Amino acid sequence: MTINEAQETVDRWINTTGIRYFNELTNTAILMEEVGEVARIMARKYGEQSFKKSDEAVNLADEMADVMFVLICLANQTGINLTEALEKNLEKKSIRDANRHKNNEKLNP
Repeated sequence: MTINEAQETVDRWINTTGIRYFNELTNTAILMEEVGEVARIMARKYGEQSFKKSDEAVNLADEMADVMFVLICLANQTGINLTEALEKNLEKKSIRDANRHKNNEKLNP
C-alpha cells in the first residue's frame, strides 16, 4: 500500500465505519497518546524499564500502526499529501545533512 493509498483507505474507513473524523485537537491528543504507547513498549523492550503483567500482551507493530492511522487522519483533515510532504522532507534532509553525519565520530566505527 502506498502512502497515498493509505490516506484514501483511512478516509474511506473514517467516513463509513468511523462515521466522521474527530476534530483536529482531539486527534492530536490521540496521536500523543499512541506515541506514548510506543514509547512505553520501547522503554521496556529495548530500554531498562521493567515489564509489568499488563505489558505482556503488547504489540509494537500494532501500536506503530495506531500512530500511523491517527497521523494519516490529521493529514487528511488538514489537506496534507503525506507522499509529497515526505519527499520534500527527505530532499531538505539530504541537502542539510549531506556531510553532517559523515563527520560525526559517534556514528563512524
